[in-house]
Amino acid sequence: MKCKFRKRWVSSGAILALLAWMVFPTSAETNRSSAGFSYQRVEMPEVPWSIQILKIDRNNTNLELHTTVANGDSIGLTTLPHQLSLLPAELGKPLAAINGDYYQAKAPYKGDPKGIQISRGELISAPFDWTCVWFDPAGIPTMGIIKSQLSVTWPDGTTTPVGLNETRAAAQAVLYTRAVGASTFTTGGLELVLERSKNEKWLPLQASEEYKAVVREIRDGGNTKTSKDTIVLSLGPTLAKKIPKLKPGATIKISTETSPSLKGVQTAISGGPALVRDAEVVVGWSAIRHPRTAIGWNKDFIFFVQVDGRQSGHSVGMTYSEIAEYMQKLGCQEALNLDGGGSATFWMLGQVINSPSKGSAREIANGLVLVQKPQTGAETAEAKK
Repeated sequence: MKCKFRKRWVSSGAILALLAWMVFPTSAETNRSSAGFSYQRVEMPEVPWSIQILKIDRNNTNLELHTTVANGDSIGLTTLPHQLSLLPAELGKPLAAINGDYYQAKAPYKGDPKGIQISRGELISAPFDWTCVWFDPAGIPTMGIIKSQLSVTWPDGTTTPVGLNETRAAAQAVLYTRAVGASTFTTGGLELVLERSKNEKWLPLQASEEYKAVVREIRDGGNTKTSKDTIVLSLGPTLAKKIPKLKPGATIKISTETSPSLKGVQTAISGGPALVRDAEVVVGWSAIRHPRTAIGWNKDFIFFVQVDGRQSGHSVGMTYSEIAEYMQKLGCQEALNLDGGGSATFWMLGQVINSPSKGSAREIANGLVLVQKPQTGAETAEAKK
């Protein structure tokens, strides 16, 4: 479909105009903004579509991408603006953000991300068989499916696969950190309260690492309290009968290995499906239009894209094929769909600037945020010259 459209670029300095939803004519877009990012709102009234686009310069070392967590340091469901208000000040200034992964909507693990999440290096949620994006220690993005190899090794050398901060079935083992909330919210089974082994690496839990842990306490019945200094290993009642007999003081090993390895990764978030691979559209299914959110990139830029939907007089949303083709036309070599529908949210410079389909920002599990790093003393002095 050929559509006439209006597009304007808004510099990061035009905050008042942006927040008032006003668009000013500008000169032709330059290859790179001095701020390291630029915002574009595209309207295609013939469809209609209303699209928000953030273009981020990958070569700007003052910018970083991080994931947000609903309650700052534990899972749940809160709005994206609330999550951004909980970011540590030392991380820097949040500039723009989009909603993230699909999530569990029901208690007791409300807000548990569908797939992997790494926030500031901490492994919050384990990988699932969904496409995700992660950023290596150099900030280079990669899209793919991560396989979980999380496990516990018992004193006799046998191993058991484990999950992380999620629902635990009768024949399963799950690790719970403080990121799950105040307790494990489990029923029945056996739970081991684990503490740091002397002089060994410990929390926060990171991906593709090995930890030695000492069994501090063994509890029956479930729902053990969590703390910032301990890990709780919960064993379902069926599995608990099969593990080696343990006593307090025993040492076990915890592996957070993944395939491929995510060692050193500071930021990762899940979504799906993949939209663009090697500059080619890879989805062609789902003919239903919905609000959409996506992240894409090429060798020079990263793109946040959000499309409003379910609003006939404003924007009807896109199919997977349409959002994939749009990401490709933006120049993305790779692109990943994130959660959409009522969750589709685009926040910038202090305010939600899209039109969520429910009328306001929905409570969601997590998001992806662009942050301007704090200036060092030397950088501040140089800027004043």
